Amino acid sequence: MPESDSLQDSLNAAYRYLSYRPRSEAEIRHRLHRRGFSNEAVEKALTRLREQHLSDDATFAQFWKDNRLSFRPKSKRLLQKELREKGVAAEVVDQVTGDIDDEAIAYELGSARMHALAHLDYPHFYRRLSSYLAYRGFSYEVVKHTAALLWQEGQRH
Repeated sequence: MPESDSLQDSLNAAYRYLSYRPRSEAEIRHRLHRRGFSNEAVEKALTRLREQHLSDDATFAQFWKDNRLSFRPKSKRLLQKELREKGVAAEVVDQVTGDIDDEAIAYELGSARMHALAHLDYPHFYRRLSSYLAYRGFSYEVVKHTAALLWQEGQRH
């Protein structure tokens, strides 16, 4: 067995990769394969990481969701897409993202943008806000409802 295939080398590479932020199992697997480790060494390393509770897709998905909603809010659909791209199983993605309220997130994002949009007439206000929210993955219905609600609130103040 070549030295690069040793369990300890693959574990060390995985530890380094995990030192920056939590990762999904698929991300770890992909990284170790890219580094040239054999399937056997990669699977043994992943087993060891699971035993040490360092590799758990449900925990990773929860971390990713919390981080995204705190620092770079996006729609439920876009968040689900990101998690699936990171190799998290559909059941885990659905379980973790089940409690996300797109309307509340869109309202919060739109409220934060109101200072920059308050001086605009409705067509320009709607176009700018809808572009901003659509870029973050919100559906037409959510965008339309949020824009109408924020416009009404802006007119009262």
